[in-house]
Amino acid sequence: LKVDLEVLNCEYGKNTIKFLRLHKEGKKQFVKEVEVCAHLRLTSPQEYLEGNNSLVIPTDTIKNIVLVLAKKNGISSLEQFAIDICNHFMTTFCQVAYVKAYVQEVPWQRLHEDGVPHIHSFICVPDGTRFCEAEQCRNGPLIVFAGIKDLKLMKTTQSGFEGFYKNEHTTLPERHDRILCGEFFCKWSYGECKDFDFNCIWKKIRECILEAFAGPPDCGEYSPSYQKTVNCIQMLVLSRVPQVIEVVLNNTFYNVVDMKNLGLTNDKEVSKCFKYNLTALFRNTQPQSIAAVLHKTELK
Repeated sequence: LKVDLEVLNCEYGKNTIKFLRLHKEGKKQFVKEVEVCAHLRLTSPQEYLEGNNSLVIPTDTIKNIVLVLAKKNGISSLEQFAIDICNHFMTTFCQVAYVKAYVQEVPWQRLHEDGVPHIHSFICVPDGTRFCEAEQCRNGPLIVFAGIKDLKLMKTTQSGFEGFYKNEHTTLPERHDRILCGEFFCKWSYGECKDFDFNCIWKKIRECILEAFAGPPDCGEYSPSYQKTVNCIQMLVLSRVPQVIEVVLNNTFYNVVDMKNLGLTNDKEVSKCFKYNLTALFRNTQPQSIAAVLHKTELK
């Protein structure tokens, strides 16, 4: 019995390349701490099929190349650094058929003392992790994605969940005033690589997420569901930034504790937290609680 076999994918690379890049401008210093994953697919899977390693670029070499690029080029933005990695492997090694670079940043922020920014001290503030991906096939366009993950947001009112479908298995009560808390994973595509101001766009999209979630600072914005909140974020981003956006909202539930047996009325002062930690480096590698993709099409 003869069976025809086809190699659909055979790639390898180096994950979790972690380093800190220090940049100095006079007395003022700047830091970028990043984690990089770089993967390659070669023009021939001979190392996989035949054990012939003559085309293989060792993962230790991949790691060293990433560190050398950080030293020589710096990191003006995560996206540009991912592009630099892709460009290097495509232009240096003729045996590379495909390259993908993932870069995420540790959220260091400059320390302030009495409102004055410190010239060389920083504090790690977990208010969302910036990441990006760049990928390219030989003779194909360079595609760039960017995003933010692990961004936890909460509002203590102006949220409810009512009018949902009910049957004999439904135990969830309707709520018109609840705590809304979410851990956001938001990813967008730049399509083919262009000369974008990646840092400016990332900050603008993060501001859109915060604005759409919270609403006006003096009164807020009512959310009838997690899904509607996700849609509001997508719509605001697409109205202000010409990008495609993909948003995943991972739920964190806060259920009000019933204190009637303790002789107390609990008006949301004390709630139990139920967290579902579903974050991951790459989209679609984890189960999703509430997810939606909104794609902007061009009108002809």
